[in-house]
Amino acid sequence: MRRLICTLVLLLAGTAGALAQARPQTPAMSCEASRQMVAARGAVVLGTGGFTYDRFVRDRSFCQIDEFIDPAFVPTRDTPQCMVGYRCRSGSLWDD
Repeated sequence: MRRLICTLVLLLAGTAGALAQARPQTPAMSCEASRQMVAARGAVVLGTGGFTYDRFVRDRSFCQIDEFIDPAFVPTRDTPQCMVGYRCRSGSLWDD
């Protein structure tokens, strides 16, 4: 019984870190740091202030086959509208 309890405690302790990982917040980062993160990782989820977040990509290769890219601007510590990369959008390229 004691072994079972110890095993459960260790399993729960190991998963707690994964559940508590915070996403990078662009308002706390410089514009260049935000751009470099997207460029280095290719695709990343960034917080854009408060409880808002989105997925940003380096280029079209990180989108699904039926998606196109749309320039993405986010607030950063030093710039109110910093182009960090692109967002993948679905639908027609010509839709508004």
